[in-house]
Formats: sequence, structure tokens, C-alpha cells
Amino acid sequence: IESHTGLPPIVLFTIIALLLGAYYLVSGILAPSQIGAAPLSAIIEEEEEEAAAAAAAAVDPPSIVELGDQVTLLELAAYDGKDSSKPLLMAIKGRIYNVSSARDFYGPGGPYAVFAGRDASRALAKMSFDEGDLCGDLDGLSSQQLEVLKDWESKFASKYPRVGAVKPK
Repeated sequence: IESHTGLPPIVLFTIIALLLGAYYLVSGILAPSQIGAAPLSAIIEEEEEEAAAAAAAAVDPPSIVELGDQVTLLELAAYDGKDSSKPLLMAIKGRIYNVSSARDFYGPGGPYAVFAGRDASRALAKMSFDEGDLCGDLDGLSSQQLEVLKDWESKFASKYPRVGAVKPK
């Protein structure tokens, strides 16, 4: 080893051990943590995909409705999933989506049932379950929160049929 590297074997192995230690330290710091809870958005996405798959296997999913424009928040509240004969709806930025395919997820007893039958824009932007955030009011949100909401809106638009809009105040 010394003839090829010019270093005594003990020095060479010490350098290799230090490099490996530095590699594992840096990769452990930069890699996502496997310990602790996953971010809310990751949990929502995973559970939503599972619920959509389960709903696709259901025999009689609720029919899709076209509510049209000018639906009041009170009218939207009737589609919160408590009446299983009605589709499950929720709104983001005033746009109403049929989320019936994820009834296990957004319906009664589901982990995100609080969003159903409401415009959940503020809650999604803030990643919050607080009752005061379960509304469409965007006043006072940071640019980062508005970006989070934009991501949610794009996800819902690509995944669920849009069936109407909330009547502006």
C-alpha cells in the first residue's frame, strides 16, 4: 500500500474511515427523517390515494352532480357526507369539487371530514384543522400559504370533477 500511495497503511485507513464517517454524517443530516410523523400533506396524499382506490372498487358510488354557479355556503353544507344518498363535495377558492371517490377520507368518520361541505381554502393553506380556519377567507395569508393553497387547488382540479362554484358574498 505504501509503495502505491506513498502513505503508511495506518494513515490511509484513518483517512478512509474519516471519509466514510463524514459521508454517513452528511447523508444522515440531508436525508429525510424516518423518525416522527410525516408532514400533513404527505399523510393526506397517501390516505387520499388509498381512499380513491377503495371507492373505485365500490359497487354504487354516489352520482356526480352539477350544482352550477351561485351555490351558497349553506347549500354546500348539505353535501358534507352525512346523507349518503348525496355526493360528497368541498370547495377550494370558491370552486366546488365532487370528492365522493374519497368518501372514506373526507366523509363522516374520515380523518379529513371537517373539510366536507365547506370551502376549506384557508384550512388547506394553513394546514390547519381549527374551526376558525374552515372557510374560504384568504385575507392575511402569507405568500407561502397561498402557494400551498395553489398546490392543493391544482391537485383537486386534476383529481376530482368540478361541479360548481360558491356564490360570492
